[in-house]
Amino acid sequence: MSTILIAEDTPTIASFVEKGLRAAGYQTAITGDGPTALLLAANGGFDLMILDIGLPGMDGFEVLRQLREKGSNLPVVILTARDSVNDTVHGLEGGANDYVTKPFQFAELLARVRLRLAEPSPRSGPSSELVNGDLRLDLLTRRVQVGGGEHIDLTSREFRLLEVFMNHPGQVLSREQLLGLVWEMDFDPNSNVVDVFVRSLRGKIGSQHIETVRGMGYRLREG
Repeated sequence: MSTILIAEDTPTIASFVEKGLRAAGYQTAITGDGPTALLLAANGGFDLMILDIGLPGMDGFEVLRQLREKGSNLPVVILTARDSVNDTVHGLEGGANDYVTKPFQFAELLARVRLRLAEPSPRSGPSSELVNGDLRLDLLTRRVQVGGGEHIDLTSREFRLLEVFMNHPGQVLSREQLLGLVWEMDFDPNSNVVDVFVRSLRGKIGSQHIETVRGMGYRLREG
């Protein structure tokens, strides 16, 4: 059973998240300040941390920076009321694995937690690319290489979509999950945005790599 650290200084939000995670089968611990969050996260014992940016004593950005400087690969999902692009980029470039903007629906947070916990543990040293079969996704240039051929440019959404797929090869991802992770949107049964971008991505990497699982979603073939 995974154990999740909730670093959130608003008691009502912390309690809401804790109840939802416990109902989903996770063990939890709560802290309401930055220094304690850093201490607990760095000492191990947790499988993931949900980190509020506006913590007292030390904000979430500083907690994250120091945690990564200590060599910790603990998955971190940022929970923040700030919705500017700069804050989001700051968090992700600082080592966060994902983020959720307040106010949020718990279903979205839970989906992100489950996906991050399902990712394989990082190998020794950071990697600048994801590899699956003949696909190589460069995380720095945001381009993909297929079968040793030329590097292919991707749009920001295509890159994020392929990144999600390559972090979960062989796993069926629903349209609801993909909308939340790639577009930060609540599920809309009338939206075909996922299908449109999957079709676009297939056109660049080859249709054989992404399978349609009827009635469920999409799956990246394992290499």
